Amino acid sequence: MTDQPQATPVVAYARISADLAKDGHGVEDQHRVNDETAAMLGVKIVHYYTDNDLSAAKADLVRPDFEDMLKALKSGRLPDGQPVGGALVVADDRLVRRVGDYERFVDALTFEDGRIYADAKGLKDLYNEDVESMGLFGVVISKAEVRKIRRRTRRSHRRRAEQGIPVGGKRPFGWKSDKLTLEPEEAAWLAKAAREVIAGKTLHSILKEWREAGVRTINGNEWASRSLKLALWNPRICGWRKHNGELVRDGKGVPIVGLWEPVVTPKEWMAIDALFSSRIGPNVMADGTVTDYRTPHYLLTGILRCGKKRGDGQMCNSPLRVSARTNLKGGYLYHCPSKEMGGCGGTGRNGAKVDEYITEAVLSKLEERAVKAKGEASVWGGEEELSRLMIKQRKMLQAWQEDQLSDELFFPQNQKLEVRIKELRADRTRHALSQQRATEATVDVRERWNSDRFDMAQKRALIREVMHAVIVLPVGGGGRRPFNPDLLVPKWRE
Repeated sequence: MTDQPQATPVVAYARISADLAKDGHGVEDQHRVNDETAAMLGVKIVHYYTDNDLSAAKADLVRPDFEDMLKALKSGRLPDGQPVGGALVVADDRLVRRVGDYERFVDALTFEDGRIYADAKGLKDLYNEDVESMGLFGVVISKAEVRKIRRRTRRSHRRRAEQGIPVGGKRPFGWKSDKLTLEPEEAAWLAKAAREVIAGKTLHSILKEWREAGVRTINGNEWASRSLKLALWNPRICGWRKHNGELVRDGKGVPIVGLWEPVVTPKEWMAIDALFSSRIGPNVMADGTVTDYRTPHYLLTGILRCGKKRGDGQMCNSPLRVSARTNLKGGYLYHCPSKEMGGCGGTGRNGAKVDEYITEAVLSKLEERAVKAKGEASVWGGEEELSRLMIKQRKMLQAWQEDQLSDELFFPQNQKLEVRIKELRADRTRHALSQQRATEATVDVRERWNSDRFDMAQKRALIREVMHAVIVLPVGGGGRRPFNPDLLVPKWRE
C-alpha cells in the first residue's frame, strides 16, 4: 500500500477596503476564492494573511501581514514551524501595486526552488523571467491606474468644495444626516462652546459641562479635548470649508460659502481660528507672558512680575508664584521665586488684596473700552494692503499663464506675495478675536464678573485683553507695611 502524497502547504493573502470589511463579506469572498484555487491545485492553505483597509499603493504605509508573509516565504516556515511552499492571492493587484513590493515578493517566494504561486486564474511560474517581467509590467499599469483614480478623486473633492457641496462620510456633529440641516440640540451646544472659547473658557471646563449634561459624539462616545477642538476649529461651523488645509476661496480670494446651515458667524470662527493658531508651538508669548491652556487656580499667576532691581541694576522681571499663607486674609501670597528657582526672592504681596485691586482696575478699563466700542467699531488697518497684494498676485498669475512673465520672475515674486498675504490674513484673524472679545466685554461686564458667570479662565483672558503684565515694586524698609496699590504698576495694552 503506497502513501498518499502530502498536499503542498501554502499561505493565502487578502486585502480589501474598510467598507467591505465592515460586515465580513469581503473577507469571506476572498477566502472562498483562495480556497477554490487551493482545491483546484491540490494544495493546502495553512495560514491566511489579511491587511484590510491598508492601501498597497501608498509608499509610506506598512502592511503588517504582508511583511510577515514575506518573512514566512523567505524562511519557508511559519513562526510555529509549519512548512510553507507557496502563496495564493485573489489577484496581483490585491497583493502589490508598487514595483518595489512586487520585487520583494518575488525574491521571497523564489528564495528556494519549487515554490507555488497562483491567483484565481491559476498557476504562475515566477521562476520564469518573462512571467516576472509581465508581472512587473502589470504593477506599473496598476500604479498608473491608482494615480488616475487619485487625481479624479482630488478633482471631484475640489469641485464639490468650490460648489459648497458636503463630502461623503458620516454626518458632522451639529447637523442631520443630510449634512445640510442643523440638528437643533447639537448645534446649540456647539454654538455655546464656540462663544465660550472666544470668551476665554478652557476646553477642559466645557468638556466637564458636556459630560455632566450627557452630550455625546455621533458615535455615542464621550467627547475628548482633541475632538472638541477639531469640531470648533472646523470652518464648516460658519459655512466655510477647508481643502488640503486651506480655506476654499473664489477667484477674488473670498471664502466660498457652503450649502449647509452655519452654527456661528464667520467672524466668530475667525476668532476661534486665531485663538487656536496662537497655541501652536511654545506657550511663552513675545512679551514674556504665558498662554493658559488649562484652567488656572489663581487670577494673576503669570501676569504679576517682580519689579525689584538686581545687583546689576536690571529689573528681576520673574513671574510671581503663589504660596498658601494661613496668616493672611485670603490665605495666599504672591511672591518672587528664590534665586535657585530663577528669581530674586525679594518681593511678596497679599494675594487677595492684589487680586481685588487689579480686578477693579481691569473692570474699569473694560467698561471704558465697551462704551468706546459701542460708539465706534475698531477697523482692521491691513485691508487695503491685503486687497492690493491679492490683485497684484492675480495679475502676475495671469501674465505668467499668458507667457508674459518667465518662471524665474514669477515664482520668487509670487512666493513673497503668498508669505505676506498669509501674514496679513493671520493678523486679520487676530484682530477679529480681539473685536469679538471686546463684544463679549459689554457694559454689564462687572455684573457678569461678580456673579461668577465668568470662570477663572475667562477672567484671565479678559485681563490679558487689556494688559500685558503688572509690575510689583518692592515695599522696602523691611517689616510688615500696609498694602500700597501705588506699588502695583499695570502695563496696559494700547
